[in-house]
Amino acid sequence: MAKRDNIVVGLDIGTTKICCIVGEVTDEGIDIIGIGTAPSTGLRKGVVINIASTVTAIRRAVEEAELMAGCDVQTVFTGISGGHIRGFNSHGIVAVKDGEITQADVARVIDAAKAVAIPMDREVIHILPQQYIIDDQDGIKEPLGMHGVRLEAKVHIVTAAGPSAQNIIKCANSTGLSVGSIVLQQLASAEAVLTEDEKDLGVCLVDIGGGTADIAIFSEGAIVHTSVLPIGGNHLTTDIALGIRTPQDEAERIKQNHGCALVEQVDPHEEIEVPSVGGRKPRMLSRHILCEIIEARVEEIFQLVRDEIRNTAYEDLLASGVVLTGGTSKLAGINDIAEDVLGLPIRVGYPKGIGGLVDVVRSPGYATAVGLVKYGAKHLAREYAHAPPRNLYQRATKRMGDWLKEVL
Repeated sequence: MAKRDNIVVGLDIGTTKICCIVGEVTDEGIDIIGIGTAPSTGLRKGVVINIASTVTAIRRAVEEAELMAGCDVQTVFTGISGGHIRGFNSHGIVAVKDGEITQADVARVIDAAKAVAIPMDREVIHILPQQYIIDDQDGIKEPLGMHGVRLEAKVHIVTAAGPSAQNIIKCANSTGLSVGSIVLQQLASAEAVLTEDEKDLGVCLVDIGGGTADIAIFSEGAIVHTSVLPIGGNHLTTDIALGIRTPQDEAERIKQNHGCALVEQVDPHEEIEVPSVGGRKPRMLSRHILCEIIEARVEEIFQLVRDEIRNTAYEDLLASGVVLTGGTSKLAGINDIAEDVLGLPIRVGYPKGIGGLVDVVRSPGYATAVGLVKYGAKHLAREYAHAPPRNLYQRATKRMGDWLKEVL
């Protein structure tokens, strides 16, 4: 298969599934040209617990995506989640040397903001600028070229347990892939499902996957809070398996086909067939009982989300409400129960701003993978913009221009 320079690949290593999405960057935007999925059994609550199983699933998903896209996949942008993720805000101040703010000044103030004590076993995943302040003038998003004597930066720093991050990279490398960047999953999902207006007005993204519920709060266009709750759709499946005494795989199928998060939306006389454990005969069960089990767990999830939001200083700034995404958000009635518990406007977020195989990936379950592709495209565009000229003549011309600037 051919190699193509305009290809960006997102690899979502999730608790329930591995998803690989291939995007092609065009003049009009990003076209999705390949997708591959495989069941994931090597992770628990977003953390790798079995490298061999994870490597096998990654290989299957990537091969399927390569076959559909008709190209080789070499570099991927992969997500990271889990209870080990920590996010906090920081602040840095530097003096501007020549009155006009340059890229070097911006780099220095970011370095000052990240100069905080971080344990040796943790790695910095992201340093996300929120705003810059020039001589007490706040709310500045792009300070380059502006004049001032003091530059301040407010940033959000995301860290992860070093071994967990290295295990994700090792799993990808074991399949012959290189990792372009590790991306916080809710940050990737935000790229796929949130609008700029929502980020400006204030919004909380809740990405409910199989093993975790990832939370990100945006205000004035910047991310201000991140956290991960170790609870997700797998807890619903386990509750169903125990409550109606059926195998785990059948519980997942029943949840997807007949599940509803709000009991009052279900006909109390409707019945479903439930396979039994140990080869016993299937039996009929009221769907009402199934949905009672689901409603209790979903309500608990959103109570934990509500407590997390209340523990921040941004509860009153969420004018855009809450956006739900992730595979569990496909559950019928989940937005209604979320609105009751959180007391905020709710919508379910679907991937947007893409072309190509839109109908295939138009599901909250693909939000992270699509977001990784969009994040990767932005990352590569920034690298290209700041890359040095490639040929000898261009490099010599650039050096001569820099020398003339210094002399004159």
